[in-house]
Amino acid sequence: QVQLVESGGGLVQPGGSLRLSCAASGFTLNYVAIGWFRQAPGKAREGVLCISMGGGSTNYADSVKGRFTISRDNAKNTVYLQMNSLRPEDTAIYYCAARYSQCASETDKYNTWGQGTQVTVSS
Repeated sequence: QVQLVESGGGLVQPGGSLRLSCAASGFTLNYVAIGWFRQAPGKAREGVLCISMGGGSTNYADSVKGRFTISRDNAKNTVYLQMNSLRPEDTAIYYCAARYSQCASETDKYNTWGQGTQVTVSS
């Protein structure tokens, strides 16, 4: 019953923007931390941003500082990743994940994962 579904990925030109959504079901966001992760071809999955059950955010990737922001809409039970000034190196599959604890950058500390959504930044 616990499920996360990502959406909003696609093809965007360098410098463009994209907003990803992570819709949660089976639990409320007030009781979990939600992290955004990404995995580029040939690279390990890395943490990007996380929002805690209290609403605070933590950044885990220096390369996205000032460009990406995480937010949530409790009424819609959805977490968002706003991505601005996109670069080709941002190309990856983006995943959201839930953890019944504090935010963490390690993938193995999260309990539930979405299926991922592809983001491609190219001209």
